[in-house]
Amino acid sequence: MKLHLAGTAGLNVFTAYGDDFVSVNGQRYSVGLVVLRDRLIAPWGPSSFEEIRAEHMASIAPLGCEIVLLGTGRGQRFPSPAVVRPLIDARIGLEVMNTQAACRTYNILAAEDRKVAAVLVLR
Repeated sequence: MKLHLAGTAGLNVFTAYGDDFVSVNGQRYSVGLVVLRDRLIAPWGPSSFEEIRAEHMASIAPLGCEIVLLGTGRGQRFPSPAVVRPLIDARIGLEVMNTQAACRTYNILAAEDRKVAAVLVLR
C-alpha cells in the first residue's frame, strides 16, 4: 500500500509498506529499523519479534522520544515486561501493534510534531 501525507517536508515518513518491507521517504527497507522524525537507524538490532531483548529497547531510550510504536511484524504480539523495562524506567510511552499499523500511526503523530519513534521488525 502507498501512503500519502501533506505537509511533511523534511520529516521521515512511511511512503509504502507490504508484508516484508516498509518504505521511508521512498527508500525501501527489508530489515528491522527505527524511524524518528529527523533520523533513521537501519538495520536495527533484532530481525524478528522473537529476537527482541531488553538491550534493544535500552538503545531506544536515549533517542529523545516520548512514545515508541513497536511494530511486531504481520501480527500484534506483546513483549514481556522485562523486555520493555528500559522504556518504562525512562518513562517513555509504548504502543504495540502490527508493523503496518505502526507505520500509519507514526505518520499521523510525526505530522502532529510529536516526539515519536517507530521501532519495527518485519518478521
